[in-house]
Amino acid sequence: MDQGTVINLAQNTIMSILKVSAPLLLVSILVGLAVSVFQATTQIHEQTLTFVPKIIAIMGAVLIFGAWMLRVLMEFTRNLYLNINQFIG
Repeated sequence: MDQGTVINLAQNTIMSILKVSAPLLLVSILVGLAVSVFQATTQIHEQTLTFVPKIIAIMGAVLIFGAWMLRVLMEFTRNLYLNINQFIG
């Protein structure tokens, strides 16, 4: 396996990771920001108030984006298996 193949494989891996994790991270950031604004406005500083909405939002995001995330991972794995002869030889 030459250096270009390793770099290409690493780039594809990182891009797949970013694609899969981006929706969940963005939902978590937006919900966290909304809860922080709510806490600052009402001056309620309960620790569980930050976790419960995030968990619910992440569950919803997995339900919405789960099929797409699985498709991205399956495509990456399929491409990896189809090109395995380049990695070995």
